[in-house]
Amino acid sequence: MNVKESYLSFISLLRQAPQALAVVRGSANYPDIHGDVRFYQLREMVLVVVEVAGLPFSEKSCSSPVFGVHIHEGEECSGNSEDPFANAKMHYNPQGCPHPYHAGDLPPLFGNQGYAFSAFVTDRFAVREIVEKTIIIHSKPDDFKTQPSGDSGEKMACGKIIYGR
Repeated sequence: MNVKESYLSFISLLRQAPQALAVVRGSANYPDIHGDVRFYQLREMVLVVVEVAGLPFSEKSCSSPVFGVHIHEGEECSGNSEDPFANAKMHYNPQGCPHPYHAGDLPPLFGNQGYAFSAFVTDRFAVREIVEKTIIIHSKPDDFKTQPSGDSGEKMACGKIIYGR
């Protein structure tokens, strides 16, 4: 397949309903955050498409924030006064890998005046394995070294992953 065929195949796939979906909403401290994360099962990989708006941002040049994104093992976007998404639990890590090799460790989101879009493929999980899990957007980018979770800061937003079709 050449580049043009790959691109057209990708665009065609995005017009289909995803196999799984998470509707993301911000915590009480970040009520404007909203968006979705779509999961498309490919042969041996999963295409993940993240689109989020209402993220915090700065008008200063050279200061667009970067946010950590992880799939968590918990099944609820609820928590307590100290951690509004405590029930999302830890990163999804069925193989017991060190960070950043957890199945739930995802690429960061780069903010653009409160909006972020990302599309990537991963072979760390199948869609069926993550349904009923949660996805969290953190206030800081993952540092890809601090154990056990990359020092990604506050949990700003959460969405439960459900079947999409």
